[in-house]
Amino acid sequence: MTRAQAISTVHRFFDTGGFQQTLARRVAIPTESQNPERGPVLMQYLETEMRPAFEAMGFECRMLRHAKARAPFLYAQRIEDPALPTVLGYGHGDVIRGLEKEWQDGLSPWKLTPRQSRWYGRGIADNKGQHSVNLQALQTVLGQRGRLGFNAKYLIEMGEETGSPGLRELCQENRELFAADLLLASDGPRLSPERPTIFLGSRGSMNFDLAIEARAGGHHSGNWGGLISNPGIQLAHAIASIVSPTGQIRIPEWVPPELPASVRRALADCEVDGGPDGPQIEPWWGEPGLSPAERVFGWCSFEVLAFKTGNPETPVNAIPPRAWARCQLRFVVGINAQDILPALRRHLDSHGFSMVQITPARDVLFQATRIDPDDPWVQWAADSIALSSGKKPAILPNLGGSLPNDIFTDVLGLRTVWVPHSYPGCSQHAPNEHLPPELLREALGIMTGLYWDLGEGGTPARAQVP
Repeated sequence: MTRAQAISTVHRFFDTGGFQQTLARRVAIPTESQNPERGPVLMQYLETEMRPAFEAMGFECRMLRHAKARAPFLYAQRIEDPALPTVLGYGHGDVIRGLEKEWQDGLSPWKLTPRQSRWYGRGIADNKGQHSVNLQALQTVLGQRGRLGFNAKYLIEMGEETGSPGLRELCQENRELFAADLLLASDGPRLSPERPTIFLGSRGSMNFDLAIEARAGGHHSGNWGGLISNPGIQLAHAIASIVSPTGQIRIPEWVPPELPASVRRALADCEVDGGPDGPQIEPWWGEPGLSPAERVFGWCSFEVLAFKTGNPETPVNAIPPRAWARCQLRFVVGINAQDILPALRRHLDSHGFSMVQITPARDVLFQATRIDPDDPWVQWAADSIALSSGKKPAILPNLGGSLPNDIFTDVLGLRTVWVPHSYPGCSQHAPNEHLPPELLREALGIMTGLYWDLGEGGTPARAQVP
């Protein structure tokens, strides 16, 4: 068998409906990790879908548990020869809440539904569709070659959508078990629907609340307007001090150092495109002097996710006693994550907003990571993808969103190469999550080619993560 025949085989499996059947079965399992009632369902996904899929390929499987995690982790390995390269894969089977009532008529989060050149279903993009592509590609290579030609390890978790509780500790306690030469995994979107993409890390993410508690209750605006402070106005001014009217960050500690030359070179070849359903880029917003790709993949961004003061549903003529905002900083390598909130405190105090309270919104902090775009593993993967797809892949130093990638780079010391099988307009985390089937078909060929090439030899030697 040849590489081309293996890719042809996986495409034929897709064209005859085999992959659609597999994915439909997995989408139908409502693995909402944010729903406390779904604990047994999370376990069901591992036991009825993931374990049988790996064991059919000769993987040894075991459930790993940690006290912080609601569900176990499935670990699978197939060690063919200790002298061969070892590749760690990763995926998550949990999904965001289904939001059933908000989907278009005729669509359900728990039923894979083809409609107008799209496949709809919760998890098709994040992340069931993506790890299903990779498992099918592994199965195809094994079936065609009779062996992988490399050692494969895989970790499936069921809590990524709640911040991956327990994953860091699990990896710290089992470094030897997860030892590998490379993490090769899939999550997040491509740069655009048509262009295969590699990303090498992710922006960090910190969510926090800003609040002002001025007094015990509201007071009539006619009797007290002009005499007592309005927390909504104060908080609005406090937030306005953090960024300019065009979104430029004004806190020096939140501004990264100059972009490395290798990052600039990689991003110069990248054009941000959300597809026909994506929003239009506003060139005047964000850090001036940067390209759109540099602003979203190479820089930091501050967002106000929600703002509340008074009674928005039923406004009354009263000065509200409090105001609250949920905020977020997406940050890149070069920002001291431990100084994000202290720097914000110093900034607000120096601008006269000492009354603003700052509270972390959750315990989990996603750290910023990226490996060097000039790393040999990156070029190896890019060459393989180009051969399989006939397209030059985009190379992103990091994803614009956030993943627990620092666990793999910092705890396990791995090079990390992510090959996403989604696109920016897929509506992940929202109603009507979907993917174009032609993207999934192309992804199957790309991953089959990558796994085939891993078994052919000639892969880069391992180097330590700096």
